[in-house]
Amino acid sequence: MSIQTTSDSTTTSAQLPGNPFGVAEARPRRRLLPHGHPGLVLAVILTCQLMVVLDATIVNIALPDIQGALHLSSANLSWVINAYTLAFGGLLLLGARAGDILGRRATFLAGIGLFAAASLAGGFATGAPMLLTMRALQGVGAALASPSALALLTTMFAEGRARTRAIGLYTMVSVGGAAVGLMAGGMLTQWASWRWVLFVNVPIGLAVLVLARAVLPETTRHIGRFDVAGALTSSVGMGALVFGLIHAASHGWADTTTLASFLLGLVLLGSFVGIELRAPSPITPLRLFADRNRASSYLTRLFMVAGMMGMFFFLTLFLQNVLGYSSLKTGFAFVPMTVFVFLGSQLSARTAHLLNGRAVILVGLTFSMTGLLWLSQLSQTSSYQSLLGPLVLFGLGNGLAFVPLTTLSLAGVDRQDAGAASGLVNVMQQVGGALGLSVLVTVFATVSKNDAAQHRAGTALEQAHHAFVAGADRGFLVAATLLAFSWLLVAAVVRTPQNAVSTERALID
Repeated sequence: MSIQTTSDSTTTSAQLPGNPFGVAEARPRRRLLPHGHPGLVLAVILTCQLMVVLDATIVNIALPDIQGALHLSSANLSWVINAYTLAFGGLLLLGARAGDILGRRATFLAGIGLFAAASLAGGFATGAPMLLTMRALQGVGAALASPSALALLTTMFAEGRARTRAIGLYTMVSVGGAAVGLMAGGMLTQWASWRWVLFVNVPIGLAVLVLARAVLPETTRHIGRFDVAGALTSSVGMGALVFGLIHAASHGWADTTTLASFLLGLVLLGSFVGIELRAPSPITPLRLFADRNRASSYLTRLFMVAGMMGMFFFLTLFLQNVLGYSSLKTGFAFVPMTVFVFLGSQLSARTAHLLNGRAVILVGLTFSMTGLLWLSQLSQTSSYQSLLGPLVLFGLGNGLAFVPLTTLSLAGVDRQDAGAASGLVNVMQQVGGALGLSVLVTVFATVSKNDAAQHRAGTALEQAHHAFVAGADRGFLVAATLLAFSWLLVAAVVRTPQNAVSTERALID
């Protein structure tokens, strides 16, 4: 019998019969990870990720109620979403590095605590300034907790089938969490109050804090200087880039503020690269991009998430504005997609040792592209039944593709770089979401405006529906094109003879 082991100065791991999840048997300075509780470790990580992803969409359904209660203007209302996205996306690299230097368990706990406290205060908000400030602080907490959670998963679960199964569940939560957020937002808003889309994070956050303190070991704190220059240029640069993408969605790509934000972001990120090349303890080791598979996996994720955001945005509006669904019914309309995300991710994870990871990504992308192309044929007379096929294909495709894609992003990463690699995974998701939404909304607005000028038959409502569907169809088509870029990138660049996880041979003979 052969057993694979991995070790550093404080940790060894083995996949033993009594340790079926392949969790690293840790000997940290502060506490031991309890034997027999690998499910609790994974539960903490998955619950954190669900909170972070869910919070990006759960507020969407409640926006009309928030606007009426706090008397927000349309411009300020958009910042209920954007304040969270901007803080989260801009501070992810800093949060990842904080986990490496200060310890991932401590950083994770600090992030969850801040997230829960900001959620509680935000639920009691009496005006726009307080609500937007708390939404931004939620983003700060998420930026601390999310990369630490994924890094803990990477370092605590032995490479091989155990980690692949954990990544499968992580993927299911990451992709399906957005749809769950729509459902939860609809239920809480309709049955209770818009304030509960924030309050709901408090008991969940407290439960995660208690459980995390009991079962998560502290990781090794890597001695080194905090890369202040790299932290500032990356955080402000990412923040400026995300702001520019968000601003472009509402003000256009030629707007002065949009162009200035992009220019500032590009200049600062260019400076960041130069700083990282010289820094003795870089916030993001550029050696992570030396591996062609890992570098291409980051770009593939960016384009995939960009296309995925269009599906959520346009379908939500179609269900409510064209089909006349309530917020609750709209949320539950995404159940088929969520179910097939789960099935696809579990199928991909459980058969990882048998399948070629590159081929699975390509098959998944093909399914997702087909679903988006199908949606591009929507008309004013389309019913919910006509959406079921695209929802199933899109959910199955994303579930299949994201598991091996995440594996590519994390495979072969040194333990000391796990936080940075995990942070980059989340950065690509946030930037991809902002990029996709801004591009697709701009396309949608342009096509809808032209259609409204050309199509004047029928009532005003019929004209509005016709213009909306024309814009949404073009948006779905562009979203499918973004996934096509991902497909070509994987096909041309990724070189894996078999699934990246199975090559580690962390199996018992």
